[in-house]
Amino acid sequence: MLFRPNPGSGVPIYIQLMEQVRHAVETGALREGEQLPGIRKVAEDLVINPNTVAKAYRELEHEGVVELRQGAGAFIAANGAGKAQLDRMRKAAALIENAIEKLTVMGLTEEEIRRLFESRLTHSRNQ
Repeated sequence: MLFRPNPGSGVPIYIQLMEQVRHAVETGALREGEQLPGIRKVAEDLVINPNTVAKAYRELEHEGVVELRQGAGAFIAANGAGKAQLDRMRKAAALIENAIEKLTVMGLTEEEIRRLFESRLTHSRNQ
């Protein structure tokens, strides 16, 4: 199964779904032109609201990773727009991983790191 969200992670399910699609594209598990599972099927399999899956697919379309075709479903985009976004996300993930390693060495727990990131995001949005 492509999607394996963790409801207890504190990360919204739709974001987890997006990250899993991006990861599958990055690793080659999903290739350009491949169809993603239908919204209803994913929602039923994961016992989640179909709107959650639809939101993830729409956001991925906005990023250029997925192409939504009316009546046909969601497909991995065959253009370079999504690739540029994925490259940025890959670089950003490396920065975050480095920061997490350093914070862990400093003795911060996973929960403390999560709260710190969330507070900094909120702070930066409010400036």
